[in-house]
Amino acid sequence: MKRTRPINILLIEDNPGDVRLTQEAFKEAGMEVTLDVAMDGVEAIDMLRKKPPYEDSNIPDLILLDLNLPKLDGREVLEVIKSDSKLRIIPVVVLTTSNAEQDIINSYNLHVNCYLNKPVDFDSFFDMIQKIEDFWLRTAILPSMAR
Repeated sequence: MKRTRPINILLIEDNPGDVRLTQEAFKEAGMEVTLDVAMDGVEAIDMLRKKPPYEDSNIPDLILLDLNLPKLDGREVLEVIKSDSKLRIIPVVVLTTSNAEQDIINSYNLHVNCYLNKPVDFDSFFDMIQKIEDFWLRTAILPSMAR
């Protein structure tokens, strides 16, 4: 099915440097992507549930989620998303520096769609974002979340 609108991605990330790198990587790829950013877990849930002041926020087609977030951590955000009947269909990719086995197990127990370690160097990070884009935005068929 051909898309008639940009792909909406919600990046839930509190590190401004990683936000900037992610924005640049998607921009470089030349795809029509709307990248919204939540800087903490509470903001992310408010955006997803369209609570004020986010009534006009996009419903994402894909969520990129860091685990280590202020206010409400990524594990709690993932649990909220996957237990909400309106949100659970949205694919969630955990993108984090944690390679702790318990974080990986807990994330998959909470029904994450993919768990990736954030590379520490610029080129590897950029390459990972390109691979996310290639798979999730070009290869996989995402549910249409437009309402």
